[in-house]
Amino acid sequence: YSRVVYSSFHNDPAQLARYHLSEKEEKAIRRNFCNPQELPKILIVTEKLLTGFDAPVLYCMYLDKPMRDHVLLQAIARVNRPYEDENGCCKPAGFVLDYVGIFDNLEKALKFDSRDVEGTIQDIDLLKEQFVRLLNKARDDYLPLIYGSYSDDKIVENVLEYFRDEERRHQYYKFYQEISSIYEILSPDPFLRGYINDYSYLSNIYWWLRAYFEPGITIDHELARKTALLVREHTHSGKIKDPIEIYEINEKLLARLQADDKTSDTVKVFNILKSIEKMVQKDGHAEPYLVAIGERAEKIADAYKQRQINTQEALKNLEELIEESLEAKKARAEKDLDKDAFAMFWLLRGEGVKEPEDAAKQMEKVFTDYPHWKSSEPQAREVRKALYKILIDKGVKEKVTLAKKIMQYMGRNGH
Repeated sequence: YSRVVYSSFHNDPAQLARYHLSEKEEKAIRRNFCNPQELPKILIVTEKLLTGFDAPVLYCMYLDKPMRDHVLLQAIARVNRPYEDENGCCKPAGFVLDYVGIFDNLEKALKFDSRDVEGTIQDIDLLKEQFVRLLNKARDDYLPLIYGSYSDDKIVENVLEYFRDEERRHQYYKFYQEISSIYEILSPDPFLRGYINDYSYLSNIYWWLRAYFEPGITIDHELARKTALLVREHTHSGKIKDPIEIYEINEKLLARLQADDKTSDTVKVFNILKSIEKMVQKDGHAEPYLVAIGERAEKIADAYKQRQINTQEALKNLEELIEESLEAKKARAEKDLDKDAFAMFWLLRGEGVKEPEDAAKQMEKVFTDYPHWKSSEPQAREVRKALYKILIDKGVKEKVTLAKKIMQYMGRNGH
């Protein structure tokens, strides 16, 4: 788990000589240390690896010998390299545990102007003070959303309503990134014990906001490693529940939503939006008509978040969209159309085009006749002309707009 790496000499006493490494062994140790999946995890070094050794994964240095000037800066630089793992978790900073008091008087240890390292090196006590200041701000501005409620559902409703304002959300994101980066550095310092509950709730708020308001976000990647562990423990302990529920969109869903008097309408709106998003992600490629339904849901979401419609209007619009998706699924089973022709049919039907099935079949032939229309402007021109003709024959007045919409759909879906 740990290896000793030092500059050996021929006259080293036996207790040192047993740690001699060949050039090949040292090279393997250096390489493996940079890989989080390999051993060793700890290197014990003296007067080694200060230059020419780049290990961004290195987080903590235990410093137990005096250092000065450029040697000290080189040592600090070893741990201060940015690092992000394959799951998107980032190292917040390097950590130096100073056993000899070098940082007590940094100006003496460095002959450089102290302003050169200002903001680069911070004492842990100052970070603790900053953490407390931020938490006190949270207790005034954000935590009343949690502590002023008596049920999980009401908590989530309070949070989602309060943060529907985009500027307010982004202010919170900035605040949370600051406090969470300090937490990642401090944890597991016993100092944090009195603040764990409050910080957990702040992390829950951030988790909900990213899950509900930011489509496509993977929440596990959003939370730093120690915070993610804390949130999971906090959620599983029963203190607060995971509010996100993905509905299966089927014939029973509308009746279920109407019968559910425990879940607030606000939470239902966001749950439906997430459910449609998941449905489109899962089945949109095989059933492209779902993409248009997903786009309609995004427009409802935008209008709701910008307070152009209220909660009841958003819920009604989404319930109608669920009905439409069920109707489309039924029609898909009945129509003798391939997936793209059906998607065009459903789009044309939604636009009120007469005989939409016939129009969709004609359009499918157009795209088959001009397979390189996306890369060939002459072919694209022919496709456009053919679509205009079909739409004019069907009595469509806004032929240019609708033809553009159809071509955008076909281009987006790889046809």
